[in-house]
Amino acid sequence: MAEAEDLVADIEALEEKLAEAKRSITARFIGQERVVDLTLSAMLCGGHALLIGLPGLGKTRLVETLSTVMGLKGNRVQFTPDLMPADILGSEVLETGADGTRTFKFIEGPIFCQLLMADEINRASPRTQSALLQAMQEKQVTVAGETRGLEAPFHVLATQNPIEQEGTYPLPEAQLDRFLVQIGVAYPDRKTEKDILLATTGTEEAQSHQVFSAEELITAQHLLRRMPVGDAVVEMILDLVRAFRPDDESAPERVKEIVAWGPGPRAAQALMLTVRARALLQGRLAPSPEDVLDMAKPVLVHRMALTFSARARGEDLGRLIDEVAGAMTPREAAA
Repeated sequence: MAEAEDLVADIEALEEKLAEAKRSITARFIGQERVVDLTLSAMLCGGHALLIGLPGLGKTRLVETLSTVMGLKGNRVQFTPDLMPADILGSEVLETGADGTRTFKFIEGPIFCQLLMADEINRASPRTQSALLQAMQEKQVTVAGETRGLEAPFHVLATQNPIEQEGTYPLPEAQLDRFLVQIGVAYPDRKTEKDILLATTGTEEAQSHQVFSAEELITAQHLLRRMPVGDAVVEMILDLVRAFRPDDESAPERVKEIVAWGPGPRAAQALMLTVRARALLQGRLAPSPEDVLDMAKPVLVHRMALTFSARARGEDLGRLIDEVAGAMTPREAAA
């Protein structure tokens, strides 16, 4: 009983701290509450996020603000076609000492940080993109045969332009699967855009302040994994993930017709974590089936692919996820 009471007290304290963090973030990144919640959810889960949106919508500003608010050492890499893996990971250089001896010295690349912004990640070649795979999955990198650990916590927030195709390289499925969530950054509504204009074109701009430290964020990530998840939520996660696998007998006919391949177990793991994060951000002690439905699109949309004919007809994965998830109910999931 005492342990449960301590857990409730810890969760309630974290909820208050998260509310303060959101206020600090929105002082500089105005509006876009959904984007802020999803990005914070990814960090609370210890994962990475892929931000997709047109230029000028504040993606870079959001990442810079998060670095300040969460108390993390941040670096930014602008991905370009001529970027090499060593430009991200670092490299060994030959150094001559005062006595004339020569030794190799490792110069750390920008990936040795706690919050890496990979700006326009799809502009780099597949060879350079692959330099992030080990870091994102194992939180370490191997250079010149030596494995070096990254400082905890380690998060990658990558941005991608959704419309520009020339000079870009689509991310491979293996790398997409390493992003906990895919976040769409849309145009602000009229009122929000007016607030942005007034707040950013004067002589002074509002500043964010630090709310978390790196150690506190790690503690929050451990606490999130202790949150209880009910059987109905677990069953709904399983039903939802399996419903998008075209070779699964439980998949709807429409999924079998237009989906080439569906999400794997990592998608279910991501949902188990992100529904807890959503509950935390909304001030609740445990996730509900509604959290599963809300997190379905950001968790699943980059872990699936349409058939060639479906793409040619203009089918959309986001609409399909909304359609299938909207038809599910907690009662069906718990049955």
